Amino acid sequence: MKTTIEAPIAKKQPKTLEKHNDKRVDDYFWLNQREDHNVLDYLNAENEFYQQETSHTKEFKTSLFEEMKARIKEDDTSVPYKYNGYWYIVRYEKGKDYPIYTRKKDTLEANEELLFDCNSMAEGHGYFRLVGLSVSPDNTMITFGMDTVGRRQYTIQVKNLITGELFSDAIENTTGSSTWANDNSTIFYAKKDAQTLRSNEIFKHKIGEPEDKDTLVFTEEDEAFGVAVYKTKSRKYIIIACYSTLTNEFHVLKADAPDEKFKLFQKRIRGLEYSIAHFENQFYILTNGDNAVNFKLMKTPEIETGIEHWIEVIGHRNDVLLEDVDIFKDYLVVSERSNGLNQIRIKRWDNQEDYYLPFDNETYTANTGTNVDFNTEILRYSYNSLTNPSSVIDFNMKTKTKEIKKEQAVLDPNFDKDNYTSERIWATAQDGSKIPMSLVRRKDTKLDGKAPVLQYAYGSYGSTIDPYFSSIRLSLLDRGFIYVIAHVRGGEYLGRPWYENGKLLKKKNSFTDFIDCSKYLIEQNYTSSQHLYAMGGSAGGLLMGVIVNEAPNLYNGVIAAVPFVDVVTTMLDDTIPLTTGEYDEWGNPNDKMYYDYIKSYSPYDNIKRQYYPNLMITAGLHDSQVQYWEPAKWAAKLRTYKQDTNKLYLVTNMEAGHGGASGRFESLKEDAREFAFLLDLEGITS
Repeated sequence: MKTTIEAPIAKKQPKTLEKHNDKRVDDYFWLNQREDHNVLDYLNAENEFYQQETSHTKEFKTSLFEEMKARIKEDDTSVPYKYNGYWYIVRYEKGKDYPIYTRKKDTLEANEELLFDCNSMAEGHGYFRLVGLSVSPDNTMITFGMDTVGRRQYTIQVKNLITGELFSDAIENTTGSSTWANDNSTIFYAKKDAQTLRSNEIFKHKIGEPEDKDTLVFTEEDEAFGVAVYKTKSRKYIIIACYSTLTNEFHVLKADAPDEKFKLFQKRIRGLEYSIAHFENQFYILTNGDNAVNFKLMKTPEIETGIEHWIEVIGHRNDVLLEDVDIFKDYLVVSERSNGLNQIRIKRWDNQEDYYLPFDNETYTANTGTNVDFNTEILRYSYNSLTNPSSVIDFNMKTKTKEIKKEQAVLDPNFDKDNYTSERIWATAQDGSKIPMSLVRRKDTKLDGKAPVLQYAYGSYGSTIDPYFSSIRLSLLDRGFIYVIAHVRGGEYLGRPWYENGKLLKKKNSFTDFIDCSKYLIEQNYTSSQHLYAMGGSAGGLLMGVIVNEAPNLYNGVIAAVPFVDVVTTMLDDTIPLTTGEYDEWGNPNDKMYYDYIKSYSPYDNIKRQYYPNLMITAGLHDSQVQYWEPAKWAAKLRTYKQDTNKLYLVTNMEAGHGGASGRFESLKEDAREFAFLLDLEGITS
């Protein structure tokens, strides 16, 4: 017999927040004290409530986890790539959660050199992440960044690859990445502001010297900007990149002269976005300058880099988004997006050839991969679709032949990709815009209005969620679910204007697009509101927060992962990580026009005394992007407002940050938890 326990009710401590003569009363503001035992007690009580309430699904969650894990090749190896005389390989061993980084000299038959075994490095840590691996030009040393909290504050260290010893260097509170000068003794790195976690300073460090001897070479004073440092593929220049949502600026330094001063490439102009690549004696610039909304490609001599010297290479097109370029000795490879679909264009520098790789459906993703070598005719790219597992392909740009280097293994004897079908469908939004959706299901799933549908979206920052294959998702598809990605405005699926029409004072388009897609799925008999589920995380969690306020009757259940739901309060607090850099995305609520607009949709401020669908909300105690207290406050307030007996769970990972659990299998437990929530609502128990 199941013992019932009462849902935790957070105590109210009203705090009045005033701006522009507008008063908001926040009963749960106190939950932002991470170290307060009352806060931790509340989060733990919510976790305990979830465990008790879902105890009947405990075995099912375990079997879902084992089912998903069984499809994954545990002893897996990446496709090797060659750089500066060595082949680099990442592999996983059976039963282990973390990658092992290795290399081999000259040939793949050579002895394996161990760079890092993250399994042993992660021992004793509830969270572990290794990033920013960078090998010195003479191949004798490697720098790396390590985080054992989940707050994305990395400590950079240096390892001697000849002896295996760690140098004494340990640089804390960085982005984790570092860049070698060509002298094999100097690295450049970005340090973070300790409170806001904005990367705002670039330092130069001499290997073996203490951190307090490091030289500050650049400070980013504008709080809306972050900074990064990297080396061009040509290995000739070290680049400092200053970036905000809308504007870029670069500074360049010859990698052979690390003690000289960086030179400004092109000063920032608000709204001018550009990125740079180097080849021979030219820089190539991807930019939106001169109203090139979908971007164009320019070039300029090394010695004259200002915008007045830029010459057009590929012009702007209204119907094609220019996303990226890869430069080779004889070829320019251009990544484009047309009508939502990835395209890879290959163009010889001597203009003798210019062609596209052929792709044959509407629910695929194709991206150029790790292409570190200039002097090659081989382009590496990846391809997958909603029904096709991922492949890594080497394409010979001269002979136009391809070699599939690796196909993602799905270790399930019953898996046959021909059992599934995908399509792209279009809903009509309130303003007449056509909103694309990518959809996948089993062929034997009936379209009679009774199938459960999981509708997913993100819809912010111009970040596009392309249709992709997921072996984990098979656990839903094989139980009759249809999976839908709604490509709402705020992403860049249909080009840059698609993003522009889903941000700032047009942000509500993202929300109404998602709701209109839901209505279309019901109208077209894919599902009904009793069987429709929605899911989104982070800024997609904001989307979930709005739809449950505005259209709760459309959904039976909603999963909001680390949701950004207290938008007004967060955007008024410039001490919180990321806030100042977000003004160009959401607007600055210190301006009353933006304050009023944000307040009109902010999920926490718009909770109503109404019916809400079944809800699962997740948070990470150490999250640096969406602070844990946003989902916690939202859940606490929803408990006192909602007029129904539907489920409401707040699950906080007490050891992780924004990305959830570390380790490839620990994160599967989170997937199993979310799937069990959905399947339980459908009455599916095995």
